[in-house]
Amino acid sequence: MVKESTPPADHSTSAPAAVDKPNAKKTPKEKAPALEDKLFNDFIRQDYLPALKAALISQGLGDLVLNFDEKQLPILNLNCWQVSGLWMDGQRQFNIAFLDGDIQGAKVFTIASHGSQPSTLEPFLIDERKSTLDLLVLGIVKRLNGQKWLARN
Repeated sequence: MVKESTPPADHSTSAPAAVDKPNAKKTPKEKAPALEDKLFNDFIRQDYLPALKAALISQGLGDLVLNFDEKQLPILNLNCWQVSGLWMDGQRQFNIAFLDGDIQGAKVFTIASHGSQPSTLEPFLIDERKSTLDLLVLGIVKRLNGQKWLARN
């Protein structure tokens, strides 16, 4: 006859089993989407126009009127989304045209004065890998300042 034996109970004072600790590595919190990742129309209306207006008013353009419309671009006869700015009772005007309907796409810049139509299209921010809100605002301010339309240099 075989006796079954049970192992003796371990009554030693060993440390209790390790308690589950939260992972030392926490997954990084998801970043909020960048402003520039918004839908094109939302970004322009909610973020770009107010930022551009504030920047240009701080440069002394008190009677500035900004518009955002899909309209025909002079010279190319192309229908595209454009931000236009008018001041000095409509005597000075700039347009930035988003040819692809996207802030990361092709953009052109035009200026006109004394109620005339623009006669030259300039590439706008073509060297930049990514267009950001600050870059789009700064590009307009620098271009108008280069025209000496903001401050006397």
